[in-house]
Amino acid sequence: MKPKTIDSPSQESRIQHQESSSRFSIQVEDLSKRFNREWVFKDLNYVFQSGKTYAITGPNGSGKSTLLQILWGQLPQTSGTITYSSRGVGIPNEEIFSHLSIATPYMDLIDEFTLREQLQFHFKMRAISSGFTIENIIDKLYLADAKDKNISNFSSGMKQRLKLGLAFFTESSILFLDEPGTNLDDRAFQWYNDNLAEVPKEKLILIATNQKDEYPEEAEIVDLRWFK
Repeated sequence: MKPKTIDSPSQESRIQHQESSSRFSIQVEDLSKRFNREWVFKDLNYVFQSGKTYAITGPNGSGKSTLLQILWGQLPQTSGTITYSSRGVGIPNEEIFSHLSIATPYMDLIDEFTLREQLQFHFKMRAISSGFTIENIIDKLYLADAKDKNISNFSSGMKQRLKLGLAFFTESSILFLDEPGTNLDDRAFQWYNDNLAEVPKEKLILIATNQKDEYPEEAEIVDLRWFK
């Protein structure tokens, strides 16, 4: 079974206002981003809905990470609009961060903290997913032997697993994953796929990647080459 692909941006995932009644949605209209004189992408019209996984694809430099950073509020768009809503009720842009979790290779961790301290710090600010505790998250990360080790002494793969774990086990409506397989060995990559499959089905998931094994077969593909 091949991943679901929309043949052109004019098809089923173009803006349809009746879809706004879904549990959580991100609606973008004519979204465009330019750096200096170069357009990264132009006139993106899409509705991202809860209960679905979207693979944001395209060649290197096509704007995959840039799009995710705009959608989660880190970067401003050059033009166009983004509307967040839950069950048809709009959510102010300044409140969106409390609804999402993020994992990226470039996300900072606090090197001076131990693993346990990093988790305690994070979950003082964000709610932990139902049914989890810091101790069983440590076990889920397969990092029990490193729970009192400073993160500065973690390998790049251990750090990436921790970043993914913080995203997977934070209570949120939207999960953003940017190149999630970075620095993972085969065992850790299987761990990633296993935990991705366990994400609650009602969550909205966006994955920026060029690797087909980083997103599930049922993912809806958004190829940024369409929006140049």
